[in-house]
Amino acid sequence: MITTAIQKGECVYVYDNNRIVFIKHGLLHGFTSSTVSIKIGNCITVYNEKEQIISRHTCL
Repeated sequence: MITTAIQKGECVYVYDNNRIVFIKHGLLHGFTSSTVSIKIGNCITVYNEKEQIISRHTCL
C-alpha cells in the first residue's frame, strides 16, 4: 500500500507508512493508495506498490 509520495529534489520517494518502498528519478504527478504517477522526460509512468509499470503515457 502506498501511504504517501514526496518530491525531494529530482527524485520521488514512495512510502508505505514510514518505510521507503522505492525511489524514482522524475517529477511527481500524483498518487493513490495503489499507484504513483511520475513524469520522466516526456512520459508519465504509472507504477504500482511493487515498482512494476502499470502504464506509460506520452505528454505532448
